[in-house]
Amino acid sequence: MSVQYHYCPFPALAYATKPTHTLPITIANHRRIPPDSSTFSVITNLFFQNPNFLTGNTLFLRMQRFCSVSGVTKNKAMVERLQRYGVITSSKVAEVMERVDRALFVPDGAAPYDDSPMAIGYNATISAPHMHGMCLQLLEENLQPGMHALDVGSGTGYLTACFALMVGHHGRAVGVEHIPELVSLSAENIQKSAAATQLKDGSLSIHAGDGRQGWPEFAPYDAIHVGAAASEIPKPLIDQLKPGGRMVIPVGNISQDLKVVDKNSDGSISVRTETSVRYVPLTSREAQLRGY
Repeated sequence: MSVQYHYCPFPALAYATKPTHTLPITIANHRRIPPDSSTFSVITNLFFQNPNFLTGNTLFLRMQRFCSVSGVTKNKAMVERLQRYGVITSSKVAEVMERVDRALFVPDGAAPYDDSPMAIGYNATISAPHMHGMCLQLLEENLQPGMHALDVGSGTGYLTACFALMVGHHGRAVGVEHIPELVSLSAENIQKSAAATQLKDGSLSIHAGDGRQGWPEFAPYDAIHVGAAASEIPKPLIDQLKPGGRMVIPVGNISQDLKVVDKNSDGSISVRTETSVRYVPLTSREAQLRGY
C-alpha cells in the first residue's frame, strides 16, 4: 500500500496536553520561542486546538512535521518512517519496535501507527512511537542481554515488552503500574506479543504498585524508564539504579524536561537534559483517578 504525506512548513511539534496558559517552547537548536511570537501563535493555533493532544511527547523533533493522508497501517512502516526522519538511528531499536506490534497495546478503534500518544483509560496515556524510540535509544547500552530493566508507569505494557526482548530470557524486565486494571490488560497484551514467552518464563513481569518506590525485588537495575513526570527524581529509583546504570525520567510540573540520569561507578549521579516534554504527572493512584 502506498502512503502519501503532506509536508507542513513549520517545525515538528509533537502532541501535548492542551495548555491552560501559554509556555515558551524549545526547538531543536535550543532557541526559545516567546509566547507572543508569530511562530508560537501559528503552532498553537494548528495544534493546541486539537482535543486529542495528550502527553508523553517531545515538544519538538529534529524532523519536519508530516501529516499523513492515507495513514500508516503497518507496524514496520511506522518504524521505517521514524528511521527515515532520523528519530530512530539504532538498528537494534528498530528491530525490537518492529517485533512488538503497537496495535496490540492501544485501545480498540485507535490508529495504532500514528505518531501520537493515546488515552488508555484511568487518566493515563501510551506515549507516541517517536517517544518510545527515543527512550529505547537513550537506554540501549543498558538494555543488553542479561541486564535488568524497570519500567515505571508501564501502562498497557508496550515499552516493558520492548525491554524484555532487549534484555532477553537471561535478563529481567519489570513493569510497575498502580492501576490494577492496566496491569491485567498489559499482561493480556504481552501474551499476544513477541514477548509472550518471557512473560511465561518469568523474565518479564508486571506488578501493581507505586512506581515511585520502584520495585526492590529485582534491583539493582541497569535501566530505569519512568513514563510520567515527577516533580523531582524519586530517591528510591536512584537507590535502585545500579552503578553504571541509566534512568530516563521526565521531571517538572507545567514545564518538563526529559532527564537522563547516570549513576557513576562510585555511586555519584550525573544528570543532563535531553529535551522538553509533556507527560501526565507521576502521582498516587488516588490522585490519578480523581475525577475519572
